[in-house]
Amino acid sequence: MTSITTSRKPKVLSFGPINYADGGEGYMKDFEKQWDIDILKPTTRIDTIANLKTRVSHSGPYDALMIHDLDLIIDEEMLTPLLPGLKVVVSASAGYNEFDVNFMTANGIWFCNARHAVSEATADMAVFLILAVVRDTTRGEKQVRDGRWRGQITPTLDPNGLTLGIIGMGGIGKHIAKKISCFEMKVHYYNRTRLSPEDEHRYGAKYCSSMGELLSISDVVSVNCPLNASTRGLIGKAEFARMRDGSFIVNTARGAIVDDESLIEAVKSGKIARAGLDVFTDEPKVNPYFVECDRFTLQPHLGGMTVGTFKKAERECCENLKAWSQSGKPLMSINKA
Repeated sequence: MTSITTSRKPKVLSFGPINYADGGEGYMKDFEKQWDIDILKPTTRIDTIANLKTRVSHSGPYDALMIHDLDLIIDEEMLTPLLPGLKVVVSASAGYNEFDVNFMTANGIWFCNARHAVSEATADMAVFLILAVVRDTTRGEKQVRDGRWRGQITPTLDPNGLTLGIIGMGGIGKHIAKKISCFEMKVHYYNRTRLSPEDEHRYGAKYCSSMGELLSISDVVSVNCPLNASTRGLIGKAEFARMRDGSFIVNTARGAIVDDESLIEAVKSGKIARAGLDVFTDEPKVNPYFVECDRFTLQPHLGGMTVGTFKKAERECCENLKAWSQSGKPLMSINKA
């Protein structure tokens, strides 16, 4: 357990400016009394690594690295120039499949993600996509924009009375369950750990002991589990076969949890009537079929992209840094350094 023991303030290198944490409330003024901040604007991977080496040689060492929303892989090659001074990496995102946590652990580096900041905004996006696919709004909008009014669109289902199956009942899943109750949908969930009876009552959610059971009874499936080795390709051909004919799927977690080709096959066959996606396997690249087919409602990973979320995420990063500098341990971490 390492913290700052000298008289100097700890120093954090932020990949991009900290634009939202202050909120006009003087938060950053207080933080800068405890930490020195340097900003490095990332560009391409090659240039970022080169600029990182130069910055460390001129202004290092850095005790911490702060990562905002970006499309870089934070691995051994990216982190090595910061060693041995680097002790904490904080990310303003909830997902962390882009981070080499094993390398950090092996080198005594804490890694902290933003666990709570993105939950509600991502749940809002999931609810939007659920309504969009059930009510077929993407095709409706396209008809209007093409000057064809309703065209060949037929009446859609009502959300009330449908069964929503949530895969992953963490913070996001709980927010979805709470919000979707306004539409009188029945909520079932599958999770590694069953919620307490009190939480099941609070969120109006019934537990399924297997994912297969959940898929077989759901009219709409919402994917909300993290991406890791055990969840990559979690929803594939066999899982779609378990789902109801003409059902719907929404993914606001990570693209690679749902197998692209299996999803396309399920849409073509009618097993899946429509799909709502905010995440993609090879972001920012999007499978061409998703773009061409009007049975997909697509968003460019906007789930957590709100001012309020960014403010909470950056503050969560800062609070973890303050805790580490004071006690040698962040408030919440993915690993143990």
